[in-house]
Amino acid sequence: MTNKTLTGAPLHSAVGIYVKDANAGKLSRREFMARTTALGVTSAAAYGLLGLTQPAAAAGHAQQGGTMRMQMEVRALKDPRAFDWTQMAYVTAGWLEYLVEYNSDGSFEPMLLSGWEVNDDATTYTLSIRQGVTWNNGDAFTAEDVARVITDWCDSEAEGNSMAGRMSALVDADTGKAIEGGIEVVDASTVRLNLPLSDITLIAGMSDYPAAVYHSSIDRENPANTPVGTGPYMIESNEVGVKAVLVRNEGFEWWGYAEGKGAYLDRIEYIDYGTDPSAWVAAAAADEVDMTFETVGDFVNVFETIGYERSEVPSGATIVIRPNQAAEVNGIKPYADVRVRKAIAMAVNNEVCLELGYANQGIVARNQHVGPMHPEYADVAGTPFDPEGALALLTEAGMQDFEMEISSIDDDWRKNTTDAVAAQLRDAGFNVKRTIIPGSTFWNDWTDYPFSSTNWNHRPLGTQVLGLAYRTGEAWNEFAFSNAEFDALLDEANAIADADARREVMVKIQQILVDEAVTILPYWRTIYRHAKPGFVGWEMHIAYLPQIYKIGIAA
Repeated sequence: MTNKTLTGAPLHSAVGIYVKDANAGKLSRREFMARTTALGVTSAAAYGLLGLTQPAAAAGHAQQGGTMRMQMEVRALKDPRAFDWTQMAYVTAGWLEYLVEYNSDGSFEPMLLSGWEVNDDATTYTLSIRQGVTWNNGDAFTAEDVARVITDWCDSEAEGNSMAGRMSALVDADTGKAIEGGIEVVDASTVRLNLPLSDITLIAGMSDYPAAVYHSSIDRENPANTPVGTGPYMIESNEVGVKAVLVRNEGFEWWGYAEGKGAYLDRIEYIDYGTDPSAWVAAAAADEVDMTFETVGDFVNVFETIGYERSEVPSGATIVIRPNQAAEVNGIKPYADVRVRKAIAMAVNNEVCLELGYANQGIVARNQHVGPMHPEYADVAGTPFDPEGALALLTEAGMQDFEMEISSIDDDWRKNTTDAVAAQLRDAGFNVKRTIIPGSTFWNDWTDYPFSSTNWNHRPLGTQVLGLAYRTGEAWNEFAFSNAEFDALLDEANAIADADARREVMVKIQQILVDEAVTILPYWRTIYRHAKPGFVGWEMHIAYLPQIYKIGIAA
């Protein structure tokens, strides 16, 4: 790796630029909060820079005690670094916490860190470890724990470890491990990260749901077997496909109590009613649950007919219906041919996908996995809808008779959106087979299907999600996309603090995704959660992050 200089204004002076831009209306409040707090400015101070007071947490009006029952799929647990579904983190969040927390207003808050500083070219991160934190087995939580976990995150050879993609600037490409001298324990309360190249995404990466901080004794195959953590709850049970239960860890002095963080509930139950939203409504109507993990499609309005309250947030959550470029089908790799991929993109009208797949509860996207909610988004045209041209291109590739099998989970909006894609391909003259797979088995091999749909969560930065999904060799690169120019441009973009300057590079990155027709990404979702009256702190999170300590029963 070669050292790079951060392009644009130094990070600390950049804060002043951000304030000016925010006050001039050039930045949304969420974008301003994300930019400034990622640099180490507290969220309270960031609000103050805008002349505002930080909103009080709704959970501050909660009473202590009680039970909350959430409808949620209960999945098998595994190594947190390999978590590929947020529901896993909702269970382990009872005892496994995070260094940094990302909030729906765009701010980054310290959790197991008490703060951080970033140098002017984003090559040195100084992490301050929160004092007074203990593991629930009595061990002190120290800088050595933080260094150990970050070192583990950098192990790109660990199966399914997507955290290596988030920490890519710290990973030695030759060894697949943390670079020598990259993770430095300065003292018992300080860790310094020394990067060989600039990377503005590191703090955002630490806030994502696979970034749970675990004890050295963890059972990586099933963390519930060794529930040693720093959080306020313990696991009582975890029956896959049925129910998981967290209970307050009585007698454990959680650090968050003294900080007024909450952990109001005595008991949290996650109850699995499968993937059919009508079953969720029935459970709510029968008073078997208090809230949904997520509400989708036409059921958003249905829940309100039974008196439930709504929380919604526009987000970068989305779906991809993607061909796997490395997949072999009947001895050939049909989707390695860019003409086939372009034909697929030309045959699909994304507006139709939004209407039929997600009841128009979002905005149309352009197959680029960067959108208006990302600060560096560039206005790059997508592939034009041209079904006749699509069939001609498919014929030119000699694949007009090839049967494309498109797989999806058996739920509501993902199934419906994939159906809409398949129907449009058939209308264009493509030979298409639809396969619907039960959720209990679909996610076992989600990256390997030749042509399938997958949902993706919101990430604060466009470059962050592009690194996770499209960088060569990453664990979550389900597209099998590999493009050296794309990878180099992504490194270049991650070295630019100013989003306007970064956008100039993003134009090239987004154009590559269009030219290479990597995926159908038809829309950006507004996401919803419903709860019966009487609960606070339960609002839908823009990235589904498991902030369960905020939930309580209204005082």
